[in-house]
Amino acid sequence: MIIVMGVAGSGKTTVGQKLALALNCPFYEGDDFHPVSNVEKMKKGISLTDEDREPWLKVLSEKMGQWKKENPMFVLACSALKGKYRRILETHGKVTWIYLKGSYEMVSQRLSKREGHYFPPQLLQSQFADLEEPVEALVMDIALSEDKMVSGIRNQLRLEK
Repeated sequence: MIIVMGVAGSGKTTVGQKLALALNCPFYEGDDFHPVSNVEKMKKGISLTDEDREPWLKVLSEKMGQWKKENPMFVLACSALKGKYRRILETHGKVTWIYLKGSYEMVSQRLSKREGHYFPPQLLQSQFADLEEPVEALVMDIALSEDKMVSGIRNQLRLEK
């Protein structure tokens, strides 16, 4: 179970999709499992609380248990900003964490150019405020190209096709 994590706009979805393609395994987007109430709240520029995130994380954890039974390997893109969120996601076994790390300025610039996503750039500050950088994760600098990040992840984790 591989989770690509980081703040909104760090490249979780793109890197996760490319990694899953390179590994020939399924990819899942954590944002697809947010309840409508969370999406509506974010669209209005309101930060999610721990209470808002907990049911979403529990659903993701249950899904991960199902996915693990169906496939020996999969990739999930999920912000997983706090240690307690990551513990919920580790309920069904060991997770390989890939942390996409970048500066507020770089991510903010990316978000300002992003179209078609419900997450407004003004919520980025709350994501950085909530972020507890993981201790046990492979850290990738988002200044690298997506392809270089995927190559680096595969090399460092010794993941073959």
